[in-house]
Amino acid sequence: MTIFLITFVFTFIFCWVALPVALGILKAFNFYTTVSEGRCKVYLLFGKVLGVVEEPGLHLLWIDLGPQAALVRFFGRVYEIDRRLDQEYLRSNPVNSEEGTPMGVGVWYEMRVRNPVDFLFKNTDPQGSLRANVANATVRSLSNMPLEKLLENRHEMSQVVRQEVSPKSEEWGYQLGSVYVRKVHFRDSEMIRQIEHKVVNRLRQVTSAIRQAGTNQVDIITSAAERQSAAEFLEVDRIVKGNADVTLVPNGQYETLVSLLAGGALGKPGPDQPPPTRQ
Repeated sequence: MTIFLITFVFTFIFCWVALPVALGILKAFNFYTTVSEGRCKVYLLFGKVLGVVEEPGLHLLWIDLGPQAALVRFFGRVYEIDRRLDQEYLRSNPVNSEEGTPMGVGVWYEMRVRNPVDFLFKNTDPQGSLRANVANATVRSLSNMPLEKLLENRHEMSQVVRQEVSPKSEEWGYQLGSVYVRKVHFRDSEMIRQIEHKVVNRLRQVTSAIRQAGTNQVDIITSAAERQSAAEFLEVDRIVKGNADVTLVPNGQYETLVSLLAGGALGKPGPDQPPPTRQ
């Protein structure tokens, strides 16, 4: 029982005190490190790149980078870089059409870090430089285009901007993903008001034309109905004045009755019946 208690106490102290302290000391000397998913670490020693750890998981640096990894803590530096996909939207980049119309173009693009070393040392502000490069490429590539193409061909404009930006972004360690022109709009407020005024007037004209066409159609239908009614009244008046016999047949399936009336089988008085009396 005493041996069990001693073993239990020793194991408890080792697992909760000695082991974390030992791991902390080993990590302080860069014996090992852990890399999260979508990230990487760049190790510098005496101003030079000692190595780059890109794969996620547990890495033994004394094996991967050599024993000199222990000196990075004192004479170097460790950079942890986020390599996950990022995106940004640039609003209302000023572009003039071929007709001189001031337009605004909104560009959405994706990017991720492809080369961590170039990302750190080729440019002091790679993200800001990429943003400025996309904006400049948008203005340079899409200026002096016909207004009709600016408003319709967004896919082609997106491809043009991407081809313009990709080579420079790779020099800065970036990999450019999708580029898409999301919004094209007018920047001149007076022009916007004029366009709105023209659209409203055009809608009013179309509405008035539709209303007038409907009124004309109603008049045509009414006139045709009145002519048909007048013709039917004249026919009835002619029959009445001619002292003709009028037989009213209800609506429905009475084809036999109509045939008998048309053949004269009905309506004629029999030998024992008096003739019908006219009133």
